[in-house]
Amino acid sequence: MPLLYDVTKLTVGTALRFGWRPRVEGLEHLPRHGGAILAGNHLSVADELFLVTATPRHVTFWAKVEYFNGRGPGGWLNRRIVAGMGAIPVDRADGRAALRALDAAVPVLRGGGLVAVYPEGTRSPDGRLYRGRVGMTRLARDAEVPIIPVGVTGTAEVLPVDARLPRRHPITLRFGPPIPVADRINGPRDIRTVTDEVMAAIQKLTGQEYVPRYAPARES
Repeated sequence: MPLLYDVTKLTVGTALRFGWRPRVEGLEHLPRHGGAILAGNHLSVADELFLVTATPRHVTFWAKVEYFNGRGPGGWLNRRIVAGMGAIPVDRADGRAALRALDAAVPVLRGGGLVAVYPEGTRSPDGRLYRGRVGMTRLARDAEVPIIPVGVTGTAEVLPVDARLPRRHPITLRFGPPIPVADRINGPRDIRTVTDEVMAAIQKLTGQEYVPRYAPARES
């Protein structure tokens, strides 16, 4: 586990646990060893922080490539933080680069790590759950790991878009049973089917209204 990740979990994680006392359910579905994809809904930038707080194992995230190539003191600090946390860079404006980012997660998963994925592809603009993108399922197939659905509620109220300071609001994280992928994929239709199955599992954990179309892209 990266040292900075340990430090962040000890400091920020402790503050979140005592400050918000998030309710965590279903941790028994999280394997103690071995690779798995954590697929969650995405309401706020606070989702990652609370997921790290709730998960006893190290979780690898993607981070937009701008965090890795920024200039000046702020850019240097961002690079040190995201690299120190073990994040995988992804260029959201370049489709081929995004595929390479998926490929970069395969050895992490095959090595027994956990990788967090937000299959909606962006934060929900209105609190509803949008159609999942199939890259998550392709990644699970290539790495031969299961997908664990994760449902988070309350983070949009804790840290709304453009909020300067977090607010007090109840937080709940629910982990669902692992969804197997190996030996289930024989073509594009199967990939779509498994992806929809994961989204249905997330919706069951959160109670969100489901929207059968992709979420509109956000600028940040």
